[in-house]
Amino acid sequence: MALNIFKNEKEVKAKKVAAPKKETVKKENKEVSVNAKWSILKSPCITEKAVNMASVGNFYVFHVSTVANKIEIKKAVEGRYKVDVLDVRTINIPRKKMKRGKVEGFKPGYKKAIIKVKEGQKIEVVGQ
Repeated sequence: MALNIFKNEKEVKAKKVAAPKKETVKKENKEVSVNAKWSILKSPCITEKAVNMASVGNFYVFHVSTVANKIEIKKAVEGRYKVDVLDVRTINIPRKKMKRGKVEGFKPGYKKAIIKVKEGQKIEVVGQ
């Protein structure tokens, strides 16, 4: 009679089956935290064109994180400025080549978001 040094096969199979399942979180139900490790809204873009857009059509321009999507940007603006956001448009500005004497390098790229708020609401970005 051979000596069995291994555990009973039924016990090993039972332990494998009884392992807890990993829970998956759906992306649609993901809550966006405004106070994340990286800030979604970096700064408002205050240029002549952006100021005209704000006065004429309730459009506001912000520099945002390059990894943020439209849903995260919308929730961040609504949470920070307490306004109703109707539309978010994003623009990826590519990096640009620069030369200073013999040294060549790149000016970093960034992402802009154009946000349309509900008629009658305003965002005060000058005092920020």
